[in-house]
Amino acid sequence: EEQLFYLMSRGLSEAEASAMIVSGFVEPITKELPLEYAVEMNRLIQLQMEGSVG
Repeated sequence: EEQLFYLMSRGLSEAEASAMIVSGFVEPITKELPLEYAVEMNRLIQLQMEGSVG
């Protein structure tokens, strides 16, 4: 929650801040995957985030 508050205080929307936080956790994992899997994983996470925020 502190990270979310910090990013929102810097002008990001809640959705943008949440996406940035999730990306930070997921990036080390996706770097280890083959490109096609990493792209699909990022797409699925983005779809999930769009459905959960708002």
